[in-house]
Amino acid sequence: MPDTTSTVHPTNQDFDIAICGAGPVGQALALQLRRQGYAANRIALFDAKTREQAEQDARSIALSYGSQQILQSAGVWPIKATAIREIHVSRRGHFGRSLMQASDYGLPALGYVARYGDIIRPMQAALEQSGILIQRPCTVSSVDESTDQVSLTLTQADGKVSKISAGIVVQAEGGSFLDQGEKSQHHNYQQTAIIAHVTCDQAIAGRAFERFTDQGPLALLPQEDGYALVWCVRPELAVSLLALDDGAFRQALQQAFGHRLGNFIKASARLSYPLGLNAHSHATARIVSIGNAAQTLHPVAGQGLNLGLRDAFILARQLLRLPSHDGDPAPALQAYIAERQPDRKLTIRITDSMARVFASAPDGSLSQGLLGFGLGMLDVSKTAKKLLAEQMMFGWR
Repeated sequence: MPDTTSTVHPTNQDFDIAICGAGPVGQALALQLRRQGYAANRIALFDAKTREQAEQDARSIALSYGSQQILQSAGVWPIKATAIREIHVSRRGHFGRSLMQASDYGLPALGYVARYGDIIRPMQAALEQSGILIQRPCTVSSVDESTDQVSLTLTQADGKVSKISAGIVVQAEGGSFLDQGEKSQHHNYQQTAIIAHVTCDQAIAGRAFERFTDQGPLALLPQEDGYALVWCVRPELAVSLLALDDGAFRQALQQAFGHRLGNFIKASARLSYPLGLNAHSHATARIVSIGNAAQTLHPVAGQGLNLGLRDAFILARQLLRLPSHDGDPAPALQAYIAERQPDRKLTIRITDSMARVFASAPDGSLSQGLLGFGLGMLDVSKTAKKLLAEQMMFGWR
């Protein structure tokens, strides 16, 4: 079992575990380890962002109910978030819809919507109290693995260079799709996500919408006084939408979504990012990737961070099973890869299949129509609906 004391272990390594990337996934891993007895002074996190930059990030994040449980077990729940109690899934202008309700599964919510900064703020406070080292801003400029340790070269914001060593390195910093090196599963969907915060005059409390249009999914997630918008379209349309003034943009959104929420009356500044799949599940004897560093997904069904938090939870469990800090970590890392494979493969298959229908099929094609038909059949088959809901909420268990 891990040592619960704060004394330095008799090892030539500076740390047992170095986590590169102090976003929600990296911090969740560190907090899970510490809460289950791992010595704080044997864990370190490194991140390129300052604490202030992370906490001021206003991006909206969809958290599944399973992710809420993981954050609670890490000691960082409750957070400022809006509950999703219903998810309405439909195909714009076509037959086929499904309504998932938390009450059908005896749960208080299907998930939650929170701003990135509101997720990270309590996590950073918990890390400070734990005594775990978090060094920022700095970049990990090189990682060199040897038989008995991994050496990392760190470059500080002022250009100062230092080196540390660790028994295990966890890569938890993925970056955006276009910034990543190409992995074994790689596909550019030729789609762009437009994100904004919008308000309307007939909001439905606690209900999220996933609306499939001819160009891709349009998600409206209940948040604060309105909805977090994630609108996936082809790049040429994205350029046009981003160039519109607020009124014209709201009108285009109204046409794409319809009037289930009445009229859109306000939209925040818009941001955009390209969409792609970039994934590879692999570990060496001492290095493993989790979260966005292991798999970058299309945002359909909002599974990216949720899959990453499940990565962190399972990896912590495997690392805590190591017989000693000086032992060979390779079996634990390979056990982690094997344990995560079913959930990871299924989640990637679901999101990739849905994304490709709109990324590659002509507008109004048979494949798009079949997706609409499938949505209608979900409400007919309670078993299929339950299996899909459980996968989205909890992953493969």
